[in-house]
Amino acid sequence: MYSVLASAVNHPDMIKRYYGIFNHRILRALAETGTAIDVVSPRPFAPPVGPYSEYSSLPAVEEWGDYAVHHPRFWYLLPKRLFYGLAGGSFAKRIPAYANRTFGVADVVHACHIYLDGYGMLPYVREHDIPLFVVAHGTILNSYDDLPRGVRRNVSETLDAATGVLCVSEALAERAREITDPATVSTVPLGADPERFPVDRRERLRREVGISEDATVVLFVGHFLERKGIREILEVVPRIKDPNVVFVFVGHGGGLADDVRNVLAAENRSTKLVFEGLPPVALRRWFALADLLWLPSHTEGRPTVVYEAMASETAVLASSVGGVPEQVRDGKTGVLVPPCDATELYRALESLLTDRKRLRAMGKKGLEQLLEQGWTWEAHAERVRRHHLAAIE
Repeated sequence: MYSVLASAVNHPDMIKRYYGIFNHRILRALAETGTAIDVVSPRPFAPPVGPYSEYSSLPAVEEWGDYAVHHPRFWYLLPKRLFYGLAGGSFAKRIPAYANRTFGVADVVHACHIYLDGYGMLPYVREHDIPLFVVAHGTILNSYDDLPRGVRRNVSETLDAATGVLCVSEALAERAREITDPATVSTVPLGADPERFPVDRRERLRREVGISEDATVVLFVGHFLERKGIREILEVVPRIKDPNVVFVFVGHGGGLADDVRNVLAAENRSTKLVFEGLPPVALRRWFALADLLWLPSHTEGRPTVVYEAMASETAVLASSVGGVPEQVRDGKTGVLVPPCDATELYRALESLLTDRKRLRAMGKKGLEQLLEQGWTWEAHAERVRRHHLAAIE
């Protein structure tokens, strides 16, 4: 048994219950191994009005099953491009002090992101001389060269101080090795749990939502953002004339949801199948009844939605960016296309829509690959534990 202090500024809370849900799954899986975990998920100070005013009602501590989440406050000013570095400084000043007042000294600090989490906990790990592990999901490393100078310096300091840099894809690991000591960098993939996806109820689920068994369901899951390929999607949807193709969109913010609805309405397709803030249980049902997940992102780490598609025997059409080619075997478990290319996206989609048997076969091979590679939350937790224990034993 050992103890972990986890920092996860992106973690669900009672205000945004699905914000950073993958971090909850990571920490839940680790807690289920018997590891003792305390979690800090800092929140901005809540002014009377403005973008963070809703946080005034957030409790100081929330229970999340096997662990509790603490919400100490720090200064996080907008616009982010100007004040992101100041936010890191406020985090580093306030959150380690909170941890010292609230918890015993942990054996390991596990930062769910390099920045702000890892950088903000540097004073704590230095004071107590304990290992720091940081997780790289994609955004910080993929945009490293474009970060403000001060933030880039903070990120470099964090990577250099970390005992372990745990990257969710080998593509990210290669990038991390260019920035910091390669000996500290490892690939630790995330995953999904097939038993949570009701694939055996596919036909019943389709009847419940009024979708014909003969329809081909094309599912998008992600933020309604340009970098997730929404613009390319909106170019392609009007070109698909088959009325038996059903488009479903599930997202959490991003600003382009109304654009999606407008295009669907113009094509006489259902706008009721555009969901924002859908609970995980409901989302897993959509995965289970879908034929294809499409994710034409401009940049990615190793997206968890691809693992979820594999767990639900759903084929994948995605951009060949980041760690996606490590997940999707082109032509076997799905199809890869160049990013930012609506023409190639259309051609690949049109080809896949002509052969549902091929989609089914790809979905089954995806599940086989997921199990063969051990891309589950339990396996992820065991990999993380091995890294932690190697640092403290």
